[in-house]
This record gives sequence, structure tokens and C-alpha cells, in this order.
Amino acid sequence: MDLEALTARVGEHIGVGDWLLVDQARVDAFADATIDHQWIHRAGPEADAGPFGGPIAHGFLTLSLLPHLLSTAPPLTDGAAMMINYGLDRVRFVTPVPVGSRVRASVALKEVSPIVNGAQITVAVTIEMEGSERPAAYVESVLRVFG
Repeated sequence: MDLEALTARVGEHIGVGDWLLVDQARVDAFADATIDHQWIHRAGPEADAGPFGGPIAHGFLTLSLLPHLLSTAPPLTDGAAMMINYGLDRVRFVTPVPVGSRVRASVALKEVSPIVNGAQITVAVTIEMEGSERPAAYVESVLRVFG
């Protein structure tokens, strides 16, 4: 990994990843895993009559998709042996994600700091929703890259 080259990319839009379908099966599996079965996430008349006109994904489901969504975006580094999540500096759930929507990550490199055997990087991720002018979420993700 070339730390100097990576640092030179701060402020650069890295690119966008692939679209991912947020279907009812994914929402139901997340609800089961987190024991969050609120009616706004379940298909049926109650959600259909609710404020969003149908079921929506959990905000934390959208957030939990971040590693996958980032993995489909152009790589931040070449030759890194490992990248791990270190934390989040900012998370905003901007727009509810209706079940059946597709989302993807649009990634910009915000910050690079050297650490032992690697770098700590912060990426600004806009989770876009197909057909929506407003993003589903905005996340500043802190990653540690080694190798």
C-alpha cells in the first residue's frame, strides 16, 4: 500500500458501487436477527396504511449493508493485505428506504492518517437510492488498512 499515493487522493470521489436490492426477505431476516419487528418494516395492511405507504427497511439494516456496498465500489487501496472497520464518525438516515428499493454506495476519500503498519482512512459514503434525488443515508466510515 502506497500511503503517499493514498494521501494524495484525499478529497477525491472514488466512485460508486453496484446496486443492491433491499427486498422484504432481507428486511424480515434483519428484523429476526435484531428482534425489531416494528410494523413499519412488515409487509401488510398496517404498513400500507402508514406514513410511508408500505414497509420500509430498518435504518440500521441500511447501515449494516455498508461493508458489502463498499466492497462493490472501486478499491481505495492497491495491495492492502487487510481492511477493517474502526468506527463511524457520522451517520444520518436521510430518507426511508421502501422495501423493493435498490441502494448503492457513492464514496469519497475524506481523510488519511498513518498508523503502525498501515493507515486509518475516513470515507464519506452517500448511500444512494435508485430513483430518489435524496440519499437513503450519509455515513462517515473510519477504516484501518494494513499491508
